[in-house]
Amino acid sequence: MMRSEGAKMDTDKSKSAAPVPLAAWVPDERPKAPSTKSAAVQRGERYALPGDVQAEVRKAFEGTTYQREKMVTFLTRAAEAYDRHRYEEALRLAKTVADATPGVAPVRELAGLAAYRAERFAMARGHLRAYFELTGDAVHLPIVMDSERAGRKFRAVEKTFEEVVGSEPTADVLAEARIVLASARADQGKYTEAIDELTKGGATKVLRNPAYRHVRMWYALADVYDRSGDAAMAREFFGRVVVADPDAYDAARRLEDLGAVNIRKNRKRKTTSVSKKKFVD
Repeated sequence: MMRSEGAKMDTDKSKSAAPVPLAAWVPDERPKAPSTKSAAVQRGERYALPGDVQAEVRKAFEGTTYQREKMVTFLTRAAEAYDRHRYEEALRLAKTVADATPGVAPVRELAGLAAYRAERFAMARGHLRAYFELTGDAVHLPIVMDSERAGRKFRAVEKTFEEVVGSEPTADVLAEARIVLASARADQGKYTEAIDELTKGGATKVLRNPAYRHVRMWYALADVYDRSGDAAMAREFFGRVVVADPDAYDAARRLEDLGAVNIRKNRKRKTTSVSKKKFVD
């Protein structure tokens, strides 16, 4: 995802599976980590796209020199709007460029992520699936799955998960895909299948220093147990989340709602708070 680093923006693949935080439509309040503003936003510096992205847009666009530069300007403004959390504006600008240069992967990526953040799920699905087809990179397929889930296209969710598995994904991408798949099954009341899927992915492992994906999966498993009416198991896994990071998502509140008390925090952990780790943004 294009990301500002001052006067120039660099491309950087997500180091975690998860895409961006799930959108607000999710009924089960899946974990949502706060996004962080780029260095350029904080310093008030002007944006510039990476040179290779500018060159790719210019090469792909059929038009005059003035029109090509206009497309580069639109994409730059779209990236800046996205970084400033103005997702509708980012989508409008990025879509204009995507319509004119459909074969440029970074453009489809930005348009897809902006659409997802703006809760335009069908559009997000289209752009991010195109990104996958252009690059073979499965990093955003979990977002495609979640967009399908938003439209209750549950068969499509299952099919896309198979694509994720077949793409030899990173552990983080696979974990996020499992979370979306399990949540989609829980949406259909298939709680046993949802729990089985997360368990298959290692969500029940007891870890002293869990990675980000492990805490995500604990939360997802706790949520499924809570939705299924198994308060005891929900407390168990929300408790694990809170021990790993008391600030992670809304786990502490949900644990309290379930009647848990005296959760001992893991004071030995010195890693970055899970809820404060950076997402692709």
